[in-house]
Amino acid sequence: MHDFKDLRVWAKAHELTVGVYRTTREFPREELFGITSHMRRASSSIGANIAEGCGRRSDGELTRFLHIARGSAVELENHFLLARDLEYLPENKCDQLVKRVDEVQRMLTALIHQVQPVQQVKKAQKSA
Repeated sequence: MHDFKDLRVWAKAHELTVGVYRTTREFPREELFGITSHMRRASSSIGANIAEGCGRRSDGELTRFLHIARGSAVELENHFLLARDLEYLPENKCDQLVKRVDEVQRMLTALIHQVQPVQQVKKAQKSA
């Protein structure tokens, strides 16, 4: 299908994940299996689902995994806000991370819209 490493959205998601890992190193030790773990899993899930979708055989499967990646991005945004409210994440750092995850969400939405019309044309051709 596509080489995921060529997608800008995957690169942005990867950079975001690295940032999340670095940021959460400073969280309280007792949160290692709490919010730290949740944030790391949600962030790494974004890039992983983009990659998995690109490795699938159809645009329909790609779209499904892009939707899952977008869901993980929204989940991560929620975790940023929670970490801010728990005072694990300074407001300015939270704002930076929210902007980055918002950009990834918008890029995923745009890619989904690019791939979906291809699916709809293929379905129309099959039924004709």
